[in-house]
Amino acid sequence: MKLKQLEGILGSLEQFSNPKIELEQYPTGPHIASRMLYTAENSFGDVSNKVVADFGCGCGTLGLAAALLEAEHVIGLDIDSESLEIAATNADELEVDMQFVQCDIKNLPWKGQIVDTVVMNPPFGTRKKGADMDFLSVALKVASQAVYSLHKTTTREHVKRAALRDFNASSAEVICELRYDVPQLYKFHKKKEVDIAVDLWRFVPKRHNMRSANC
Repeated sequence: MKLKQLEGILGSLEQFSNPKIELEQYPTGPHIASRMLYTAENSFGDVSNKVVADFGCGCGTLGLAAALLEAEHVIGLDIDSESLEIAATNADELEVDMQFVQCDIKNLPWKGQIVDTVVMNPPFGTRKKGADMDFLSVALKVASQAVYSLHKTTTREHVKRAALRDFNASSAEVICELRYDVPQLYKFHKKKEVDIAVDLWRFVPKRHNMRSANC
């Protein structure tokens, strides 16, 4: 599948009708999502025929992109039931298989490196300090091959230091810097749209003994 085709399909997905600010729910735009997964597959081979988990999947954009790029199995995890309902509807509309699990990322129903690749657009930690690092810490525990994640460019040094020193990553690389369009979703937003500089990271976890998934 070509990049523009993938972006077009993702642009048709249903997004949050009632976003929750406490969960920092913002849609992952099709421009960023398509490039994130397309790069993961075409530059590194981390999607096709792999088991992929979408952490904090929201409406399912990243996970569905992985499914469209022929991942072997895709698991979408989110704490919010309403988001998972939208994601399931999107999967049905695209006629792709994707498993959904409602849980807190910090309390997963399985342990060990049981997926190949984790993709995620975690909360940036604006409302709950450190939320982005909580996601990254867990992702590096369960992925055996790679973790792809978006983080504010202003946090670049902090993210790299934490990944390598505290979260057992063997490498942490910024693949590219992107512009994240934040739409006017909440009452406190004064502008119609704001651009935030974000880094697309690829983290490689240190390998441990594998265990089977029991989702």
